[in-house]
Amino acid sequence: MAGRSSQKKQSSAIRLVLPSRFGYEKIAMEAAATLAEIIGFSPARVEDLRTAVSEACINAIEHGNKLDAHHRVELLLVPGRRRLKVQVHDCGEGFKFALRKEPNIAKKLAGEESPRGWGLYLIERLVDRVEFKTIEEVGHVTTLTMNLGK
Repeated sequence: MAGRSSQKKQSSAIRLVLPSRFGYEKIAMEAAATLAEIIGFSPARVEDLRTAVSEACINAIEHGNKLDAHHRVELLLVPGRRRLKVQVHDCGEGFKFALRKEPNIAKKLAGEESPRGWGLYLIERLVDRVEFKTIEEVGHVTTLTMNLGK
């Protein structure tokens, strides 16, 4: 019986495999947004998800796969009754979680800090849960979970 339940769950998942080139993150974000709309997410939550998925894919393309066209970014969209989970897989080694810091808006606007570094900050604030995991000899996975009704 448990096998049937997990098989049914997995069959509703959508898998996308994208080249590691900028611009393809738009396909990922629109697929996630469409699925969120079907589930019943509010327009504001759909926009938050679009941004978070786009940022996660850009990170995977640039940092995980180092813009190597031979590597792919794989997305797994897993809908639930009251949530949507998006997994973004790349071939990278991940990063040191403790080194992340909140961007300083004033310093960035004044040109005292690099304008970069917003991706993870935005992702963490736009979704309900984000997880980063490195799997030896496979790569890195960023998992975004957004709940319906927040």
